[in-house]
Amino acid sequence: MAISVTFTYLSIHYSLGYNVDLTLLSIAIVFPLVFNIRGAFRRREKALEHLSRFRSALRTMQFYVQMSSDLDEENKTRVEQALRRISDEAMICLKSGLADTQKVDDAINQLHSTVLDIEENMSTRVKDRIFRFMNRLQEGFENVFAINTHRTPQSLKAYCLVFIYIFPLIYAPNIVYNIGASENEWIVYFIVVITEFILISLYNIQDQLEYPFDEYGMDDIKLDNFRPDR
Repeated sequence: MAISVTFTYLSIHYSLGYNVDLTLLSIAIVFPLVFNIRGAFRRREKALEHLSRFRSALRTMQFYVQMSSDLDEENKTRVEQALRRISDEAMICLKSGLADTQKVDDAINQLHSTVLDIEENMSTRVKDRIFRFMNRLQEGFENVFAINTHRTPQSLKAYCLVFIYIFPLIYAPNIVYNIGASENEWIVYFIVVITEFILISLYNIQDQLEYPFDEYGMDDIKLDNFRPDR
């Protein structure tokens, strides 16, 4: 906004005005910006899909353990604690944006070891189903983690941001030329500033969608809703 106001003032003060076709600028800014927003939104939708599978696998394993008549309460509690630890570590990893999944892997290994320890007291059918859903759980988390780590192209974001900052330098003189600043000075300011506001707002929306797990933006994913006890 400060850049827009500054260059609008300079254009009016020094009577800088020229007629230029803004089609090229719209291609240079709007097209890649919309591409980035669509890409970030698709990543968010994919993350929701994989998180749902992650929670579904946790809940299903809980049900299998609770319904198993072969396990006593102590062993059921051990498995449920291991499942709860997986959920907690996964949520912490996603919220903090950590690039290391060691704690989540350790929690999954603990569940695997717990199941192996009590397999003599567990029917083969229940054990096989738990291992099958454990694989789905691991796959779901890895997909979500990959989405959280690998974002839309950073070079394209930087390209958009540079052109958004340059835009007032070209746009302000063009508006001065087409409208004239002798009696419509505030209209020139309004058009330039509101246009820049729209562009930077779209960029910020895309930037917020890039980080759907930090619970900072309005459209962030509510990770606590994907805990198995919810």
